[in-house]
Amino acid sequence: MLRDTWVLFRHGVGVTLRQKVGIVFGAVQPLLFLVLFGPIFTTFGTWETLVPGLIIQLGLMSMGLAGFGILFEKRSGVLERMRVTPASRLALLLGRVLTNAVTLIVQTLLLLAVAFAFGLRAPVLGLAAGFVLVVVLGLSLAALSYAVALTMNEQLFAPVMSTAVIPLILLSGSFLPMSMAPGWLDALSHLSPFRYVLEALRELFHGHYLTGTVGVGVAVTAVFAVVSLTVGTRVFNRENA
Repeated sequence: MLRDTWVLFRHGVGVTLRQKVGIVFGAVQPLLFLVLFGPIFTTFGTWETLVPGLIIQLGLMSMGLAGFGILFEKRSGVLERMRVTPASRLALLLGRVLTNAVTLIVQTLLLLAVAFAFGLRAPVLGLAAGFVLVVVLGLSLAALSYAVALTMNEQLFAPVMSTAVIPLILLSGSFLPMSMAPGWLDALSHLSPFRYVLEALRELFHGHYLTGTVGVGVAVTAVFAVVSLTVGTRVFNRENA
């Protein structure tokens, strides 16, 4: 399985890196918010509060819509041809998910580079820990997106996922901490796992490591990863049996 995963991952990364414009374009919206909204936000907040929110926004938009790729492969017959190969079904999923993770890493590094130019001053340890958290979250989101794409009518995937991503971004507190929201909206946001991950990221970017907020964020990320990868694997096995 490891060999199959590596072969598929290497192929996917090669294809992805040849599409440099696509990688940059995927990070355009968070970058625009950083450039156009950041200077306004920092009149009452900090870059260390805003940038984690933009990273979560990037992850939701980039990884949450990863299923588009497999819809194209399904329509073009690529997925059907892969089904008849001896490659492990889990490897078919992991190869894709790891490729998506590379895309997220490059986009996140681009966002952080611009953020540092504007004034972000997060500690190295906080950046490293936050980076790991974001990558795990991205892997989970991509696996879940593939599961949805394989089980949903392909004509509905785009409108349903696009509609779902925007409320999730807003409820996570990407633009403003949800503690500033009305009580009912703050309570509703607690149903989203991304709020806890974002709050943990903000703590890490402020140099706070061993806190309850970080612990909850890590725990939520771990549970979300287990659930998403389990669902993704089962759906992929069933659809590609």
